[in-house]
Amino acid sequence: MKSILKAVGLKKYYGVGDAQVRALDGVDLEIEQGKFTAIIGTSGSGKSTLLNMLGGLDAPTEGSVQIGGTELAALDREQATIFRRKQIGFVFQNYNLIPVLTVWENIVFPLSLDRQKPDHTFIMKVIELLGLKEKLDSLPNHLSGGQQQRVAIARALASKPAIILADEPTGNLDSKTSDDVMGLLQMSSKEFCQTIVMITHNPEIAQRADRIVRIEDGRIVT
Repeated sequence: MKSILKAVGLKKYYGVGDAQVRALDGVDLEIEQGKFTAIIGTSGSGKSTLLNMLGGLDAPTEGSVQIGGTELAALDREQATIFRRKQIGFVFQNYNLIPVLTVWENIVFPLSLDRQKPDHTFIMKVIELLGLKEKLDSLPNHLSGGQQQRVAIARALASKPAIILADEPTGNLDSKTSDDVMGLLQMSSKEFCQTIVMITHNPEIAQRADRIVRIEDGRIVT
């Protein structure tokens, strides 16, 4: 299986001298296409910083990130924004839904920014699998936390990105809804051959992935 994401020598340092914080301290990581990878670590271990680097949301102090052969550092600001929209699907802990848009409008919104025509057949399949068919005209504030997270997952899948990055996607959910969301991510990976990288501090959640990577003090230890 070929790798779709490759990080080499990633470092992220803040401050100087005795006050310097090494959030990432030389991380090498390859992610195989179509695999579900969990990055696990305690608070302050560097996992969120790593996810931000992998998604091009922040620039490393040193090192490089490639997605599908594209070097993120080689893109200017506008190119990077467009690349992220087309190639990376983000699932955040706080959902980041637009409150004045319906479920359907939230799902297809990133496509509209690039004037892409939605693949209705594909998106409706995602919506049905996520159990959102009856909620398409609802606004986010009429949905439960679990339903909002499903909308966020559907939005991430809608543009058929090369990779999905999920930041503690079950962090705000109860155990039953967390279990459902993890099942949906597993299903997305298998059903749509989607590459998923998820960060979590919860070992039980991580066990649902195909591969577990542990990070401590800014370095990968397993």
